[in-house]
Amino acid sequence: MLSIRSARREGARLIFGFIGISGGGKTYSAIQLAYGLAGYNAAKVGVLDSENRRAGLMADILERSSRPTKERFMLADLMAPFSPGRYAEAILEFQQAGVEVLVIDSVSHEWAGIGGCDDIANAPNRDGSDPKVARWNKAKREHKRFMSALLQSDCHIVACVRAQEKVKLGKDDKGKTIFIPIGLQPVQEKAFAFELTASVMVHDQGKRYDVLKCPDDLLPHFPGDRYITADTGYAMRQWVDGGGEVDPKIESWKNRLLTNTEQGEAHIRTCWEKVPGPMRERLGEGFKDQLFEAAKEFDRQRADNEEPSAVAEINTRVAQGVPLKF
Repeated sequence: MLSIRSARREGARLIFGFIGISGGGKTYSAIQLAYGLAGYNAAKVGVLDSENRRAGLMADILERSSRPTKERFMLADLMAPFSPGRYAEAILEFQQAGVEVLVIDSVSHEWAGIGGCDDIANAPNRDGSDPKVARWNKAKREHKRFMSALLQSDCHIVACVRAQEKVKLGKDDKGKTIFIPIGLQPVQEKAFAFELTASVMVHDQGKRYDVLKCPDDLLPHFPGDRYITADTGYAMRQWVDGGGEVDPKIESWKNRLLTNTEQGEAHIRTCWEKVPGPMRERLGEGFKDQLFEAAKEFDRQRADNEEPSAVAEINTRVAQGVPLKF
């Protein structure tokens, strides 16, 4: 099931997060970083725009980069519904188009936008009535599909995440209930930040930022008091590539195949047969075994999770502590 080997950074894919309020500089900074991460090759940068075509307004920003170019990045608009499945499919489409670094602006719609996880959990019943219990189990399953595509993609990912001021309930010294500000919080599932390789909270249109998470080796490239530029992204690229020489064609085939394992053994068998013979030999039997074992496990999980809708509804209520009436 595993390929046990000496640890190296080779073949790693980064997921970088820009978190901030609307207009805080996330998109501009993300595209600049992605350009450097793509080795200063704008044609290898893709932008998935769910922000009402806002990224198109920045079509020429790489002309003002630290390494100026007139070449344009690739762009596609994602319209509502912003379901996790549509995000996952969009990532795969960019991957198939040969994009090496994908900016997703923004991932917040997947969680809180029209048709996103919040809407999935609170969708009306078939008769139009509101559900008595939010279907978060269904929404979380859908979200996992998006995260799987994100983590297994052949692309480096630069995710823009909206932030908003939040408060929590507390008590003052007299026992009175009060609202306690807890600052800016990302609009995404609470565990999303843990999946990021590195992340920053941007302020003042990108002029300054707070480092939230970063590998120690990269910290010198994020001083916090200056713009993040294409050179920052290039430094990250050098760090990843410095782990060892890899064959980009082999890594690309590996990642593209792995992103399809969720669809099961029959589908992955079809995918494997489409791989050119010489490339199948280079990928090796060990990788093939891992690939098919992962696909089979997805099939097993689906079979185990199949249950009548009435039973599923009861289990949901029990999990959420809702009393059952018989």
